Amino acid sequence: MRKTISFAIVHMSVAFAVGFAMTGDILVGSALALVEPLCNTVAYYFHERWWKRREGLGESLVAA
Repeated sequence: MRKTISFAIVHMSVAFAVGFAMTGDILVGSALALVEPLCNTVAYYFHERWWKRREGLGESLVAA
């Protein structure tokens, strides 16, 4: 759990730094630090579902 929390902090820090560096606006950096990791979490969920379905299809083709 500590590793997960640590990674979340790093992820949000990078998102903030990139947003701030590109715009010079602390509000934009802060918004990106919250929104971007949330969007990536949702995208990761769907990516994993798609990947598992793809793996399942591959196994059924090999078994046939």
